[in-house]
Order: sequence, then structure tokens, then C-alpha cells
Amino acid sequence: MTYDVSGSGEALLLIPGLGGSASFWAAIAPRLAENYKVISFDHRGTGRSDRPNGKYSIARIAKDAQEILLDEGARSAIVVGHSTGGMVAQYLALDYPELVKHLVISGSWERPDARFRSMFEARLGVLLAAGPRVYQTLTHAIGYTADYLDTHREELGIVIGGAQAALSPLAVAAGRIEMLLSDHRAGELASIKAPTLVIGATDDALIPFYHSQRLAALIPGAQLTILDGAHFYPKVHPERFAKIVRQFVEHGYA
Repeated sequence: MTYDVSGSGEALLLIPGLGGSASFWAAIAPRLAENYKVISFDHRGTGRSDRPNGKYSIARIAKDAQEILLDEGARSAIVVGHSTGGMVAQYLALDYPELVKHLVISGSWERPDARFRSMFEARLGVLLAAGPRVYQTLTHAIGYTADYLDTHREELGIVIGGAQAALSPLAVAAGRIEMLLSDHRAGELASIKAPTLVIGATDDALIPFYHSQRLAALIPGAQLTILDGAHFYPKVHPERFAKIVRQFVEHGYA
């Protein structure tokens, strides 16, 4: 497992989504590192981390996150997860409650419903039939706003060009999508004790906003904050996202 650390102070763990790369937080980590010790990692199967064959699961990624926090000497941490990272954050709060001081679940879901399954089964089919470049292009089209796509064309083109390497071996990338179709603990969310903030975007076409509403309803005392910016809104609005996290942790509201 490969992870990055910046800043100092109370530990704040940033968990990326299905892409799995700590670089997702590149515009947000420096803003939060002004006040916290920010830890971000590449999921197993992605980025600079190893890509072992075999079955992938949210529980295993949550265990990796727990081991990273312990490796950094963190007795507790502010845990922020986006999309798949938000599901990992849920597992962390359930399995290692003593480690999670504050919980922020962003652009995530409580359980895979019929629409979710259709979306991710289709994405898996695109990956396997059309290949990584087409899969990544589709991810951008679904995940970003039109304005962001226009103004970041060169940057996103580089990502598409690197998709073959980023999503290899395909069996691992496919296994990571497949875990999303089965793994969830919606029935246990009422036992989460950590102060929780749920963030969702009303224009999120990948993970519709109603999932955030359901999450907030299932976790006792959870607050719900509404944004826009499509699914990848932390990248579209990094300053706004970092401010919301700081305000929730420091003042108890967002």
C-alpha cells in the first residue's frame, strides 16, 4: 500500500473513489494540510499500490485504511471518503469505531439498488468490451460538468491516455467494480456513533442525490449538505469542499 502524508496535527484520512488514487485529492489535501495531518492513499489494486489478483472487497480496503492509520500512530482520525471511498468510510466507522472521530461521506450510497446495478454493470461491460480508454472517457462524461470538461480538456486527455496502464490488469479493475454490486452494510448504519456529515450533489448522474438523502436518514444525527458540480464535485469545487469539511469538524455544522 502506498500513501502520502502532509501537514501536521490531528489525523485526517482522505479516501478516494473507485479510481482509487490519492491524486484525486490533489487540490484539497494542501488546503486541509494547513490545519491537519492529511493522509491519503492509493487503494489496493490501483495507482502505486500493489494489484494482487483475487477477490476485492470494501472490507479489505477498510482494513488497509485502518492499518495505514495505525502505521501513522493515529489513535483516531477525521475520515473523509468520496464515492467508493464513502463506502469504505462507512465500513471503517462500523468495524473500527474507536478510530473514527468525525465521519464525512461524500457522493456515496447506502446500498446498490436497481439503478445503481444497471449503471455499474454497464460500466463494467464498457471496460471489458470497449477497453480502458473508452471506459475512462465515459467516466469523465458522466462524472464532470460540461464547463469542467471544456476548461480541463488537456488534463483529462492525459488521464484518458494513461487509462490502459491505470486500469491494468483488467481482471483487477473488473473485480473492484464487482465488489460495488454486492458490498454494503446499510442495515448496520444506525449503530454509527461518530458525528457524521453526508454531502451530495443534486446534479450527480453517477450516484444520484437520493442516495445521500438515504444515508443521512440511516445514520443517527447525520447532517446533509447539498452541493452541485456533478459526481466529481470535490475536484470541481475544491476550496468549497475543504471549507465544508473544516467547518463541520471545527464547529459541528456545515
